[in-house]
Amino acid sequence: MTAPHLSLTPGPPVDDPYLSPHTGYTRAHWEATADRLLASLTPHATPGLAQYRLPGRTGHAGPQSDGLEGYARSFLLAAFRIAGAHGTDLPGSTHIADLLERYTAGLTAGTDPDHPEHWPPITDRGQPIVEAASIAIALHETRPWLWDTLPDRVRQHTAAWLGGMVGVTTNDSNWRLFQVITEEFLASVGAPHERAEIEAGLTRLDDWYRGDGWYTDGDGRKFDYYNAWALHLYPALWARIAGPRADPSLVARHQNRLREFLTVHQYFFGADGAPVHQGRSLTYRYATAAPLWAAVLNGANPLPPGRVRRLASGALRHFDERGVPDRDGLLSLGWYRTFLPATQSYSGPASPYWASKAFLGLLVPAEHPVWTAREEPGPTEVADTVLALPAPGWLLHSTATDGVVRLVNHGCDRLPPPPAPELSQDNPHYTRFAYSTATAPETPAEDDLIGADNQITLLTPQGPAIRGRIMPDGSPDGRTAGSWHIPRTSSGTAHGRIDSASAVHGPWEVRVHWVEALAGTPVRVGGWAVADDEGPLPGASGPGWAMTRRPGDGLTSVLVALRGGEVQVERSVGRNAYGEHSAVPVLTVDHPGGTLVLAALVVLTADPTVQEDLTAPPARARAVVEADGAIVVTFPDGRQERLPVPEKPVQG
Repeated sequence: MTAPHLSLTPGPPVDDPYLSPHTGYTRAHWEATADRLLASLTPHATPGLAQYRLPGRTGHAGPQSDGLEGYARSFLLAAFRIAGAHGTDLPGSTHIADLLERYTAGLTAGTDPDHPEHWPPITDRGQPIVEAASIAIALHETRPWLWDTLPDRVRQHTAAWLGGMVGVTTNDSNWRLFQVITEEFLASVGAPHERAEIEAGLTRLDDWYRGDGWYTDGDGRKFDYYNAWALHLYPALWARIAGPRADPSLVARHQNRLREFLTVHQYFFGADGAPVHQGRSLTYRYATAAPLWAAVLNGANPLPPGRVRRLASGALRHFDERGVPDRDGLLSLGWYRTFLPATQSYSGPASPYWASKAFLGLLVPAEHPVWTAREEPGPTEVADTVLALPAPGWLLHSTATDGVVRLVNHGCDRLPPPPAPELSQDNPHYTRFAYSTATAPETPAEDDLIGADNQITLLTPQGPAIRGRIMPDGSPDGRTAGSWHIPRTSSGTAHGRIDSASAVHGPWEVRVHWVEALAGTPVRVGGWAVADDEGPLPGASGPGWAMTRRPGDGLTSVLVALRGGEVQVERSVGRNAYGEHSAVPVLTVDHPGGTLVLAALVVLTADPTVQEDLTAPPARARAVVEADGAIVVTFPDGRQERLPVPEKPVQG
């Protein structure tokens, strides 16, 4: 079957500077973006419309699974668009009818075991587990216009395919919720399911709750955006599917956790709409906005409605303005452009369409205040902020003058808890000391040198010994946080121990490291990596300091050595999701033996005033060791913080 022609509303939506003074975007912009994304997929549909075979790297589950992924994730987007329009077209349009025809045909073919495009079965830990949940959500949200109109044979085939979820073993992570969602949908249509599996998945979610709105994605310290677009999102969608079958007390508990999470999540968006660039699956991009809409839908929203839309539309516009989707209307594997080193092997060419979750807001009625209230600024636009986040072990600090959000990491490594062996491979999206809304970590190819940015490295004869398992030293408190780790090479060999502490103020962070290593070992400390597509980034240096700057917006990375060491700018090509060319200031020093105390002022800013201050003598920043061994940090503006000696003794 040929994919139906999609009749789109002519011309792009017009920005509304009164209703949306910060982004200009309205509901019409969301609808138009959804329409473009869906229309651009049609050339890649298989004849029966059951799969979408997009260009790009094949995921580890293979091309048939990738094709299913293309159907399932785009069906989620189509479902939000269909349900948001109440299943009806505007006069003179057949767009919604075309979507219903297209995804009905694909469902019919994909669930028919005798059709050449039939979907792979749901098996233990198989990728179809993930895609089944998206299909179940889409079927629920479009039920009056799709499921209820299907021939009995197609409904039986669909229930049988989804029914493969019953009894399977999932990964012990957010995947447990895919089983919850799929089996709850089966229950809603009177199909075989296992209530005990639904309840077990929801109970397992409770095991991972760490307080203050934070879940870890499975056992360990696995904090990232899966907290936003999975572990909070799916319980909200489950409640919609379950309806009166849901335990009201459980629904209320999920609502309260989501409400608490959003009071913090709102700070993870910069003034330009960018989310903090941390964690895996970042190719889902503006799916970071999904929990904002979910909270509105399930009555758990703690934020003013105009701020909700500003944050979500800000994320959408941020990527729109940076070439997402691409010129063919497709979402590529990357951040802005295609950039495979920042993706994971499980991601195939249709994986980025989990971004469809961002369009959940289309289920919110057009007359709701979240669509009609005037936009309000996000919290990072109106005041400088410092937030201590004990559950993940993070310090968040942002500056209103440049709208940049920075996240200091002393608690998240995405490793299984001890006694599981510690992996020694570099994991730049989890083990760096800091992340931001304006930068990405250096992510070289597997056979390339490990990036220096935002980490401390021992350059041993056996290779770089890097940060792996992060052991928090207490909880972040006020403006300070600390942790320790055992540096390891790629072979797993341990080399001494490093205790670290951070103090933050405005755009500044002072990092102090107590380093135990063999005498003569070179120690490398990196600042922020700044990247650009236009060409090599300029840099400058002087005694004990170095800086690099992106010409377009003036984003500047500075590192000042506060206790000795040589500092210079290192440049790279093809190692950063933000641009082809990248640069980072790096401090190096040879270890003298015993305990080396290193300290550096690390700065990321686009504020010209701060940049001017940093070109003045950097000696105004200090890190002084007191008699008891504590470090008194003095920031360039004179503010002081005290970092005590690590509680745990340094061990060789």
